[in-house]
Amino acid sequence: MTAFLVIFESGLSLGAMYAAASIALSLVWGSIGMLNMALGAMLAIGGYASFALVEYLPVPWWLGFLASLGVGFIAGAVLYYVTVKWMYRVPTFDTSIVIATVGVAIVIENLLVKIFTAYAKKQPFLVDDGILMGSVTMRYQSLINLGIALVIMLILSWYLNRTRAGTAILAVAQDRDAAQLMGVPVERIFLLVMVIAGVIAAASGVLLTAVIPMSPYVGHEPLLKAFIICVIAGLGNLPAAFVASFVLGWFESAVSYGAGARYGFPAMLVLVIIVLLWKPYGVFGRRRVTRV
Repeated sequence: MTAFLVIFESGLSLGAMYAAASIALSLVWGSIGMLNMALGAMLAIGGYASFALVEYLPVPWWLGFLASLGVGFIAGAVLYYVTVKWMYRVPTFDTSIVIATVGVAIVIENLLVKIFTAYAKKQPFLVDDGILMGSVTMRYQSLINLGIALVIMLILSWYLNRTRAGTAILAVAQDRDAAQLMGVPVERIFLLVMVIAGVIAAASGVLLTAVIPMSPYVGHEPLLKAFIICVIAGLGNLPAAFVASFVLGWFESAVSYGAGARYGFPAMLVLVIIVLLWKPYGVFGRRRVTRV
């Protein structure tokens, strides 16, 4: 029972961290067809924005978290105007945008090093207490992270399915050319998707750095894991990515508990290979047919 509770609590915390990043990555891929390699740097921006406001200004940690969402909004808009706006019509957009966002990520990370140094810092958004369950403590931080991840998913689902802007996003995701012919402003939708993803990435960055030490390169491993989660769930499938985040969080925790922490990530890589051999489009993904 103790082992189960340790794995459950650790997997819950990991799943909540991965969920927000996976949703941001999946949203951009599903709507724009863009693999955003700057997501890890945007996670770091969110973490440092919250840290800077709480450390250098007399504001509480919860206000620092909310302010980081505004910084994520701006970061998403800047990323759109720097890359997507000028490249989405290019025939090689799928590959060109990967290179462009890698370059943006390098610039952001170097700027963070210059401003905050490369030394690890502690995120003020942190609650140390917890609920004692037998011999295991369920940390309040894990429950807070879970609650925020659920709120993000619910708000995003409502927005996509219950608003005109959300319907336009879904239309562009389904068929960009047809949506444009029907009068949907594709460029504005792309901008909207990027700022939403920026806000979610900033929130994910704060949740992430509340659990692990914060550095300019803190988003590298979460970006890889978010990509693995999206591949397993099916690229562009937001609910499946959310569920898969927790499943893989518990899987990683179980492997780390049984075999050692260094085997958790390699086990995830083995799992994604097995899934792709079994279902090349992901567990919940669908084959896309292009009519010529």
